[in-house]
Amino acid sequence: MADKFSFDIVSEVNMMEVDNAVNQARKELANRFDFKGSKSSIELNKNDKKIILVADDEYKMKALKDILEGRFAKRGVSIKSLDYKAQENAFEGYIRQTVEIISGIPSDKAKELSKLIKDSKIKVQTQIDGTKVKVISPQKDDLQRVMSYLKQVSFSLPLQFTNYR
Repeated sequence: MADKFSFDIVSEVNMMEVDNAVNQARKELANRFDFKGSKSSIELNKNDKKIILVADDEYKMKALKDILEGRFAKRGVSIKSLDYKAQENAFEGYIRQTVEIISGIPSDKAKELSKLIKDSKIKVQTQIDGTKVKVISPQKDDLQRVMSYLKQVSFSLPLQFTNYR
């Protein structure tokens, strides 16, 4: 029997579900009465993991975000994985906004997550390993406590637990 147990904390996004959510959002956009005759659009760049929203005005941009977030929620993709960048003026008075899809845990968020686990006073060790955080403990119960603790805490990224050993 192993003397140490561990699991990894990751933040992954299923790009197939993102693609499906964007396609459904496009269909809803085409059918909505308030967008008839509008040049508003939703485009997905799978390689860069970015979504580009183009709208006529602020009202339509807010409606586009609501459509997109609604479709993400229905497909089971966390809205926390969307990082909205600043709006910019596009051609002919339109508004453009880029939305990045966050996949993996950036190093600053990994440090924040590691500190959060240490502040919980549960006797475990954390290691930052690229885009994931490894949690190690000699007791399985401590690992389960960390998992339940992290599920209760509101963190800025969606978290999944993998490689439970």
